Amino acid sequence: MDISLKTRLSKITTFVFDVDGVMTDAKVIAFDNTDLGRTYNVRDGFAIQLLASLGYETAIISGGKQESIRDRMSKLGIKNIYLSVKLTDKLNIFDQYVLEKGLTEDEILFMGDDLPDYGIMAKRNVLSVCPADAVEEIKKIAKVKTTKIGGDGAVREIIEMVLKAQNKWDFHLGL
Repeated sequence: MDISLKTRLSKITTFVFDVDGVMTDAKVIAFDNTDLGRTYNVRDGFAIQLLASLGYETAIISGGKQESIRDRMSKLGIKNIYLSVKLTDKLNIFDQYVLEKGLTEDEILFMGDDLPDYGIMAKRNVLSVCPADAVEEIKKIAKVKTTKIGGDGAVREIIEMVLKAQNKWDFHLGL
């Protein structure tokens, strides 16, 4: 691992994620009742729960509207959940969150995959991360690209990378 990346990873205290295309494979199932179904990777979910148990701040900023997203994220221990965020508001919501929590940008990891995430990834000094299957515009500006695709372990991969850089990954194995 590159020394400058390891240094950057060692400063992370806060994880902010998009949902569709990051925690899911960017596909939705449309039901007759206008709800949308999504599938999530349980290993991603375990890693998110691990973050919560270790005291990391976590947040979701998503254009998704369904309460099923909030339910899933809440069960994983995420308390800061912003849904129905319009494309033009994502950066504003992020800035409000950072201000409210008293964070500095260099301690934040943001993971996105598509154009609505561009503002945060390009205009803020966060550790910007994208899944392997993100759109080209996002891949060009992401500081880290996972080897896994969205909804198939990309979230777990970056969480594991951060925790290993901070020597916190193996604690639960008794190693």
